[in-house]
Amino acid sequence: MSATAATAFQSSLCISSQKPSFSPTNSQEPKTHLASKPKSLLHKHPLYSSARHNISLQIKEKILCLEIMGIDSGKALSLNPSLRTTSLDSLNSIISFLQSKGIHQKDLPRIFGMCPKILTSNIKTDLNPVFSFLSQDLNVPENNYRKVINKCPRLLTSSVRDQLKPALFYLQRLGFKDLEALAYQDPVLLVSSVEHTLIPKLKFLESMGISTGEAKSMVLRCPGLFTFSIENNYKPKFEYFKEEMNGNLEELKEFPQFFAFSLEKRIKPRHVEVMKSGVKLPLANILKSTDEEFKELLRNNEVNS
Repeated sequence: MSATAATAFQSSLCISSQKPSFSPTNSQEPKTHLASKPKSLLHKHPLYSSARHNISLQIKEKILCLEIMGIDSGKALSLNPSLRTTSLDSLNSIISFLQSKGIHQKDLPRIFGMCPKILTSNIKTDLNPVFSFLSQDLNVPENNYRKVINKCPRLLTSSVRDQLKPALFYLQRLGFKDLEALAYQDPVLLVSSVEHTLIPKLKFLESMGISTGEAKSMVLRCPGLFTFSIENNYKPKFEYFKEEMNGNLEELKEFPQFFAFSLEKRIKPRHVEVMKSGVKLPLANILKSTDEEFKELLRNNEVNS
């Protein structure tokens, strides 16, 4: 492929430095056959097996487009089979639209890598409503769209009507009033299922002997509680707290961040050190302090005991 052809080809594959425009183009797809350099990328892909000699140029160009952008084409095609039939013009339109919303070219590999479904989204019915939601429901200014989307790319694959608005309504009913915090710090809560994720985790906190009001207070103070696994986090940590640490439930109410610390790397080792020293320390002091601060706390309490 000549230098001129390569430049034209890359331009057609979303590498243009022109001002973003998300109107689909009508230009024909390049008919130039791919030369040796692209083959080094393309032949590693499963679609390039020797048994698939009749693979279309359009698919080859699409794979190259993804690879040039830094996206694992095999993973993207596996997670989103619709990519096989979408046009390069459509991909260009999606990319141009996101850039028009302030998303940078360098952000796209991570965003599309995490959510390849975005590449076959409908701009009018899927993507535009998300940005309207950010603006109208979360009060996010246009110049901060990038910050929110980079924090949680899954927003772009979530239905505003069926997911984002119901989650926001539920969270506000619980007492989440800080829209800025939801947008910039905890947007993952908005893409979490109310029925299958948020409600079950609140119910589990209540099952530990905590009232509904106290459980709400805990998640408001530590929103990360909604992101922890019941089986892999809550259950083993609460069991250790109750049976090994002989913990008081009031401590968990006061320090819900307990569940954010690693059981094996922080909770158990620190508890063992406290038991050896024979001193009594608040749960927050045991876990929040650095290693040096923790040793100092033990030394000071041993001297004063």
